[in-house]
Amino acid sequence: MKHKLILLLGLFFLFSAFKADKPVITVFMIGDSTMADKNLTGGNPERGWGQMLPGYFSEDIRVDNHAMNGRSSKSFIDEGRWDKVLSLVKKGDYVFIQFGHNDEKPKADRHTDPGTTFDANLRKFVNETRAKGGIPVLFNSIVRRNFGVAADAQTVKAAVNQDDFRKDAKHEPSAAVKPEEGKKLIDTHGAYLDSPRNVAKELNVPFVDMNKITHDLVEGLGPDKSKELFMWVAPNTVPAMPKGREDNTHLNVYGGRVIAGLTVGAIAEVVPGLAKYVRHYDFVVAQDGSGDFFTVQEAIDAVPDFRKSVRTTILVRKGVYKEKIVIPESKINVSLIGQEGAVLSYDDYANKPNCFGENKGTSGSSSCYIYAPDFYAENITFENTSGPVGQAVACFVSADRVYFKNCRFLGFQDTLYTYGKGCRQYYEDCYVEGTVDFIFGWSTAVFNRCHINSKGNGYVTAPSTDKGQKYGYLFYDCRLTADAGVNNVYLSRPWRPYAQAVFIRCNLGEHILPAGWDNWGNKDNEKTAFYAEYQSQGEGADPEARASFSHQLKDLKGYGMETVLAGEDGWNPVKNGNELLTIKR
Repeated sequence: MKHKLILLLGLFFLFSAFKADKPVITVFMIGDSTMADKNLTGGNPERGWGQMLPGYFSEDIRVDNHAMNGRSSKSFIDEGRWDKVLSLVKKGDYVFIQFGHNDEKPKADRHTDPGTTFDANLRKFVNETRAKGGIPVLFNSIVRRNFGVAADAQTVKAAVNQDDFRKDAKHEPSAAVKPEEGKKLIDTHGAYLDSPRNVAKELNVPFVDMNKITHDLVEGLGPDKSKELFMWVAPNTVPAMPKGREDNTHLNVYGGRVIAGLTVGAIAEVVPGLAKYVRHYDFVVAQDGSGDFFTVQEAIDAVPDFRKSVRTTILVRKGVYKEKIVIPESKINVSLIGQEGAVLSYDDYANKPNCFGENKGTSGSSSCYIYAPDFYAENITFENTSGPVGQAVACFVSADRVYFKNCRFLGFQDTLYTYGKGCRQYYEDCYVEGTVDFIFGWSTAVFNRCHINSKGNGYVTAPSTDKGQKYGYLFYDCRLTADAGVNNVYLSRPWRPYAQAVFIRCNLGEHILPAGWDNWGNKDNEKTAFYAEYQSQGEGADPEARASFSHQLKDLKGYGMETVLAGEDGWNPVKNGNELLTIKR
């Protein structure tokens, strides 16, 4: 026994080591304020495009942004910032290099010249990255939003060299140096745009022409519309800058997201090795400021009502989002995709008073409410953290054609409420935990290859299937486990008389009682409820000892997942994933 334990521990540590050693590709970013991460204090809406880049890559890529406000290629080296980055670079990593804005400045600690010192610094970055086995990528500067006429070029350049019109909200440009705006953008970078291109060609380095990308975007939007990309902030609207700002160099949240999206598309073209990791979402939610919104509810609210025939995709980056979330019926076709560690959490419970002193009740306790049809969730954890205090719902689902993939539902009593009558729900490779009746409700729900864990003695399910409804709960190839010490669990009890639950090829742990099924203290329920199993396995599988009113199916005729979920419109998430049906609404 001792030797087996040692062997098992050895295998555990071996597999853990393999997981820990899984290669992670890092994209290091070096550059100036247009690329840099920004402080979020006071609701600061300024963002560097590099700050928004993580929302455009899969989790196989880690973005490590070392860009810094006010730095040129010279000062980045002189201050030891490049040495720090270089010490972190390993074989297969990428280094994104974008300087120019501050190399133009006349200050001695920043200034370089295109064709000589600027080019030399870019070569240094490239060659030293390659020496470490990294892959350098060169970018030129994003455009400044400076509309005018050609004669204004020197005036504009002089103004922007006053530290891009300002260093903070206390330093606004004087009206005397602002040119009159026209319809064409004035170039202020000159030969500094050519140096990254020339060095890239000379050293055979991937090059992204960000100036052209942003020039086409900004000029195409025109003088007024393009302000929406930049830090044009009205006075007394943002605590971080009470006097407001008129900044034509630095991007806001929207501008950062748009330009990062355009840039990642160009990156995918010139760096094929990164193309497979690129992702595009309509909205990104992130607590670190790298998304469109800080909260999930803000993203849901931004979804157009009844957006038909197309999905609105929302990425939820890693973090615990403590908020009660409501996805109303008008927000159809939403896909909520979570990065690892994306948790939607709240702590209401049935006996918790609302603002009027009334108990919230079971329905009112939920952390998340889903009313919109064709909702899809992947890699999201839905949790209720109120603990063992009675009914406390983690997720309340009252919508048709809802699909959960690789999601987690955490709670105690009444964790997952399949509320919608006549609604179909599909759960694939999900994890659900709880104590009593922790999967309950009216809906037709299919659980495919799910892990169902009992945290305490009680009942796994409590269906309330309506009379005449063809199907209730169906569990296919699921694994039922329990916490240590839990040894008195029923598969189901009927919340309503016509409850239905069928377990097909499921592996049942020893915590499942031999009787398997309970009648909720009402003998009449045995006449109307339909409880059945097919080829149950594991220590909890005991067909001979099962409650007399339950059934052992001889075959699966009529119980194919596609059949159960088809309804009248042929919905088939098993075959088609989260593809939308072409139906009239």
